Amino acid sequence: MGRPPNLYSFSDADLAPNLRKYILDQQTEAVKRHEVFRIAVSGGSLPKTLAKALLAPSSSGSEEDKVDFSKWEIFYADERCVPLDHEDSNHKLVREELLEKIPKEMAQPKVYPVDEKYLDDAQEMADQYEKTLVNVFAARDSVKLPLFDLILLGCGPDGHTCSLFPDHPLLREADAWVLSIADSPKPPAKRITLSLPVVLHGAKIGFVATGGGKKDILKKIFETEEGSKLPCGLVNEGAGEKVSWFCDQAATEDVSFPRRGSVI
Repeated sequence: MGRPPNLYSFSDADLAPNLRKYILDQQTEAVKRHEVFRIAVSGGSLPKTLAKALLAPSSSGSEEDKVDFSKWEIFYADERCVPLDHEDSNHKLVREELLEKIPKEMAQPKVYPVDEKYLDDAQEMADQYEKTLVNVFAARDSVKLPLFDLILLGCGPDGHTCSLFPDHPLLREADAWVLSIADSPKPPAKRITLSLPVVLHGAKIGFVATGGGKKDILKKIFETEEGSKLPCGLVNEGAGEKVSWFCDQAATEDVSFPRRGSVI
């Protein structure tokens, strides 16, 4: 690893505005690069925090502080093999927390959910979602890995991220873009997930981890050899300074890893 990841610790009031600035900086850079902003998101508490950050009124009115959903393409870093209106669906969560709350006068992002036709076959669902990514990211040229402009992730209490779990064989997968898992230690058992190489290849990778329930795992990830081998730790190790952690003070209470100042 070159430079280490960026660890931010905010008050409750400051986390969402700083996350907004970080996301919109990536939006600006991506649109300059290729006229579109491709972002992968996971579920959990992330969509609620995302909505709080993105749907707040612009603080400055400047172009840099405007969310331009017309340029957005939203993908899922992982998804459960359930119908899109099921309580366990990440798409349902993102739809209810964010998409349905976007004001009508704003453009709507393009969203790529999984195909419900393949709910009974996790491997086929993974293959089909990978085909979707190939059509978007490799339509003109063959590429080894898709390059997301931003991947936004959560951190589980066991250090898992996406649906990549500690000590699972999927962590060793080097070639596939999208993987299936049939034995998730956290229900539902059948899921699909971006592979670790795809996550590490992201232009920027942001974690959102809040609450006192995260402080033990964050301390482990940032301060122990064992933690560096957990999925979140592998992202830190493999992507270094491309990674930024957006945490509150409760989550970082016992972490001695150096904090960065605010993004704003």
